Amino acid sequence: MLQVVCIKQVADTETRVKVAADGRTLDPSGVTWILNPYDEFALEQALRIREAAGSGEVVVLSLGGPGVLTTLRNALALGADRAVHLKSDAVQPDSLQVARAIAAELQTPGLSGARLIWFGKQAVDDDAAQVGPMVSELLGHPCVTVVAAMEPLAPGGERAVVEREIEGGREVVEVTLPAVFAAEKGLNEPRYASLKGIMAAKKKPIEVRTPAEVGLDPEELGTAARVLWEAMELPPPRKPGRLLTGAPEETARELARLLHDEAKVF
Repeated sequence: MLQVVCIKQVADTETRVKVAADGRTLDPSGVTWILNPYDEFALEQALRIREAAGSGEVVVLSLGGPGVLTTLRNALALGADRAVHLKSDAVQPDSLQVARAIAAELQTPGLSGARLIWFGKQAVDDDAAQVGPMVSELLGHPCVTVVAAMEPLAPGGERAVVEREIEGGREVVEVTLPAVFAAEKGLNEPRYASLKGIMAAKKKPIEVRTPAEVGLDPEELGTAARVLWEAMELPPPRKPGRLLTGAPEETARELARLLHDEAKVF
């Protein structure tokens, strides 16, 4: 069974980021780039399905500039069989542009037979949560988002049964394959790359393709964005906390006054 895991390279959430001089993008200097955390759950689930079946292929696919190769190589070290780098220098393509590029790649001969197409439920940089559902619509496949659990696939099965998070509980969904799935945190426990996996990843193939090679107009990832970032700014610094001292009765009265008069919480 062929599975494709669509991954994104994002800034590490622990990295101190700066807004670039244009006021619309991040300054990449000094930024640590990682595999989107939700995509780790998607990749781990694909690897577990392959291992349970005893056969199959897991392909990782990512859109972006040359730096994406590092993240793709890390995914290969975790156990993916091969990778596809859809190369684009577009700085901020919108979700629809990305979805169209990925959908076009997924229809090429090497990937068109994928039975399960995986995404993380969202990317931690923009939190859009749109690309997976958009790809499913473009391909005409069913889509299940925020997947929190999955039943083992029957050998040669044409259906998958998953649980998705909803407010106050979980929803059980049975879906016909091929289908698109967006993984939620807690679906599994992602593995770490072993030394053997890191060494093996150096020999695994990464195919580099351009949007034009999959039939897209190069402008589709250039000036054709329908959603534009007008401005970007860091949140204002927090005000320093206030330490109340004195007798317990006095500090309690002062705390109540501050909550009423300044914080306006009651």
